[in-house]
Amino acid sequence: MYSPLEIIKALADMNRLRIVGALHRYDELCVCQITELLQVTGATVSRHLSVLQQAGILNSRKEGRWIYYRLSPPADSEALFKWLEDTIAGSDSLRADIQSLDRIVEITR
Repeated sequence: MYSPLEIIKALADMNRLRIVGALHRYDELCVCQITELLQVTGATVSRHLSVLQQAGILNSRKEGRWIYYRLSPPADSEALFKWLEDTIAGSDSLRADIQSLDRIVEITR
């Protein structure tokens, strides 16, 4: 079982919030798409994804050489994620991310 503190600590970073916001919009994204969205190195994205996965917020699956991530918040954290969704939904940075992400997902691997 994941503690609320672990989840909150994992979400206490803007890039990780951006990842969660992106995965809220799209059910699943590959690491390359997340890297393109954040405009940081692959190692940095990997670290952020690892923190979110260790907190129980994300699940991953591998398909060939691609790794895909999807939101999978713990069952007892629905209220927190509903609040988070409502809070960041009107964010200018999230709207900009969604516009960028719409272009990124159109590009084939």
